[in-house]
Amino acid sequence: MNGVSATLPKDKMARVLRIFRDPEGPCPYLPDERAQLDHRILLDVSPTAFDRLLYFGWRRFGPDYFRPACAACSECVPTRIPTATFEPSRSQQRVIKKGAGFRASFGPSRADEERLALYHLWHENREEARGWGEGTMDLDTYRMQFAFPHPSGRELAFHLEDRLIGVSICDETPTALSAVYFFFDPEFQAFSLGTLNILTLVALARDLRKEHVYLGFRVRDCPSLRYKESFYPQEVLEHRPSDVETPVWRTVERPR
Repeated sequence: MNGVSATLPKDKMARVLRIFRDPEGPCPYLPDERAQLDHRILLDVSPTAFDRLLYFGWRRFGPDYFRPACAACSECVPTRIPTATFEPSRSQQRVIKKGAGFRASFGPSRADEERLALYHLWHENREEARGWGEGTMDLDTYRMQFAFPHPSGRELAFHLEDRLIGVSICDETPTALSAVYFFFDPEFQAFSLGTLNILTLVALARDLRKEHVYLGFRVRDCPSLRYKESFYPQEVLEHRPSDVETPVWRTVERPR
């Protein structure tokens, strides 16, 4: 365990396969910083136990639960939207109206060739526009990362008639929805589908009587993650609480 303290779910059924910390390496978000992640490889994590992990600032891809452990930087800030008090801005209201013709469906996460093709279409656009490395995901990798069998695993899919134009990988727990990853058809860039995805998740969370929508890590100086600052009010997690601390989520109101 390399001296890493373990924030594990309070769930007797959860199985711990491995706990480790990455070696320090280049930060994927801030080019002048170094990065590390703490990892928990867990199986049989119930939605209630996963709720607790989200509360402590953890995220999930497949069976891998992770959060930043960077020694010299704290720019990755876990962020969530309180659904009861959130109010869309005027620009976000326009996004909702502009996307009114799209159909959104919510259900278990899925892996198929249609979704994989959309992912590569989106990733190729990012490679050209933002200098990303070449995408190498195959269907088995997609299934492991985005459709791993998990009781919380969900997908919010956007369609225009019968055409799949966006896929939001997300999780559902007893108190929250958690936005994990979103990709879309670049042809519909003008519809601000990333923003529409979050607004749709908030509306869905309200319908399901969830208290929060978790947005993952906000990184102020990263262009790909800066959009998370546009949803208010929001709550940000202070510090990186250990399993014997009580997490403190601080409310941030819309700037005037």
